[in-house]
Amino acid sequence: MAQRMAMDRVAATYFLEAPVTTARFVDASRARLLAKLGIETVGDLLATYPRRYLDMSTVTTVATAPIGETVTVVGVLDQVSLKRPKPRVQLVEAALVDETGVMMAVWFSQPWMARKLVRGMRVALSGKVAFSYGYKQMSSPFVDVLSTPGEETPHRVSVASTGLIIPIHPGTEGLSANWMRRLISSALADSSGVLDCLPEDLRRRHGLMSLGAALRQIHFPQSMDERSQARRRLAYQEILELQLHLMLRRRASERDTVPTAHLVDGPHLAALRAALPFTLTGEQDEALGAILGEMAEPRCMQHLLLGDVGTGKTVLAAHALAAAVDSGNQAVMMAPTGVLASQYGLKVGPLLDAADIPWALLTGSTSVTQRADILARLSSGELRVLFGTHALLEPDVVFDHLTLVVIDEQHRFGVEQRSALLAKGPGADMLAMTATPIPRSLALMLYGDLTCSALHTRPRAGAHVVTKLLTKRDTDRAKAYDAVRDAVEQGHQAYIVCPLVGVPAKRRQASYEDSPGDALQVLDDLDSGIDISDAKAAQQQAAFLARDVFPHQRVALLTGRMRPAEKDEVMGRFAAGEVDILVSTTVVEVGMDVPNATVMIVEDAELFGLSQLHQLRGRVGRGAHDGEVFLLASAKTDEGRERLGALASTEDGFELAERDLATRREGDILGVRQHGAAVLRLVDVSRDAGLIEAAHGDAVALLAADPDLASERLAPLAHEVAVTFARLSDETVEGG
Repeated sequence: MAQRMAMDRVAATYFLEAPVTTARFVDASRARLLAKLGIETVGDLLATYPRRYLDMSTVTTVATAPIGETVTVVGVLDQVSLKRPKPRVQLVEAALVDETGVMMAVWFSQPWMARKLVRGMRVALSGKVAFSYGYKQMSSPFVDVLSTPGEETPHRVSVASTGLIIPIHPGTEGLSANWMRRLISSALADSSGVLDCLPEDLRRRHGLMSLGAALRQIHFPQSMDERSQARRRLAYQEILELQLHLMLRRRASERDTVPTAHLVDGPHLAALRAALPFTLTGEQDEALGAILGEMAEPRCMQHLLLGDVGTGKTVLAAHALAAAVDSGNQAVMMAPTGVLASQYGLKVGPLLDAADIPWALLTGSTSVTQRADILARLSSGELRVLFGTHALLEPDVVFDHLTLVVIDEQHRFGVEQRSALLAKGPGADMLAMTATPIPRSLALMLYGDLTCSALHTRPRAGAHVVTKLLTKRDTDRAKAYDAVRDAVEQGHQAYIVCPLVGVPAKRRQASYEDSPGDALQVLDDLDSGIDISDAKAAQQQAAFLARDVFPHQRVALLTGRMRPAEKDEVMGRFAAGEVDILVSTTVVEVGMDVPNATVMIVEDAELFGLSQLHQLRGRVGRGAHDGEVFLLASAKTDEGRERLGALASTEDGFELAERDLATRREGDILGVRQHGAAVLRLVDVSRDAGLIEAAHGDAVALLAADPDLASERLAPLAHEVAVTFARLSDETVEGG
């Protein structure tokens, strides 16, 4: 009997890896529809969790729905119509009928709702109840489609079912949420008794339920508390698997390399430190100690240095460069723009000169003669430190013995670009830096295979920057333009930042910034129903401002779509004071250090994340003069106004990043959705900070005790990690 039960459990486990067509009710036609949702196996089906739940304890009838309260009403759509009360105004109106009356629902500027909703659908509307024109009404309510006309309803919803929780699963055209419930319910029954890949001691330590129980209760909970416990268990497994995958992949990549144990108390490093015109802060000393400690170990360092704007990341990187030279080797430091790379020469170059370290700068604008000389000295070993941009990735850039790679604003580079630079020094240590503040929980999630240090405090307070939130009305815009005009008349400079490159011919064919983050954020807003049809585009705005607003000032345009040499030329002219007003996209977010710039206007600020806005405002007030930032926004909700108002209340980038996490996907904070997002279905980085810390620590401990997860206790977990990531390319998991 025990043997038969064990065999059944094994069969149930392998059933999860079987093609989805092996599940009941899934024929070839439904399999094609499921594929649209990324569902290929039975396990994928069971990992398609409800997007929300309809708690029948909050459901009311039309007749009893209280005015001014937010409730859920269930009924059948009697009519759906698209109306145009004004030439540029569209609204969708629907009438929901239950056994007690009629509830009207209206959606403004969302014409696609007329295609989504069909007469005869059974739906749940959730929203705030108002009274208008003789009817109770909801404005822009949340809609759950429970069944389509003529469809059988296995989980029939009725107000009498008080206490029943109805899961609302994602569906697609031809496959409703109702059918998804049926398919998942059947798959759960057929996978009963599935083996749990998590060791029992881990589950006991963290108070986690079994896998089978978690799958049942995440899909069909009896209470929302039960659902929360199931989510916590499954989220822990997602985090643990990702951490193990990252750590195992790092070990595999280092298996055939010879790492360098760097000398971290040599003469070049001592000379560089003596040449500093200031003393490192305690926080900087602590971070530097962590970096040098990793470099001294006989393993490949992969260290992430997080630091808010102006906290001194570059000077710590200079110490690491000197340590590599003290070890008799070479180091390279790559920046996303030529202007930022040139700043290394201006800021770090004198320190290297004082430490008697030969260095050079290589960018796309380096002359042919200079380039040939640099490459010859580099390959011979005479040149010890090289700064540069993407030009460093060219095949003819060959090092004699490269043992340290520093990548600034590392999320601006794709995984292939980072790998290409590291390949020039097999076994080299890597120091990645970013000025995008990332909470520790997110850093562990995204970079579980990296050690990490953070700088929170600016050594020098610098000038004061005032952030002002304005509307897009002409009167407010005039105030911002007057501030720009006054600054220029006083000999200063200004930025005007726009979310788009060019005006879109069609909404989804917009010419977005050549940075994935901009496109993703705008598309996310489109999907959320935010209208960007009036969003400012840099190309058109630059022409308009130069012609009609600032005809006597020198206006220039900068976008990510320009060729690298063009971008460097424009940024160089702005840095040299030859441009008064720079109209740009978010390409100025990093690498622009112009102390004379004192004013910034951000158009359509509601389309940006808090961390991105914080990065942008860090471009002004970098010199002796105070800065002003004007956020022109149409935040229509209390939440939107509070989110943007947070910028005016704090200059702590890490605090803003925490606030960002509460409202935006973690990938958007970095400007790109990445690092295992495809497998993190349930994790909430803001809420699950403790869970992330625990899973990260568990992954480290498991690999320390069993580096290959080969023991009988951990083999099921190793198998699950392998299966989970087998179909994901490195680009999906690590980003780019």
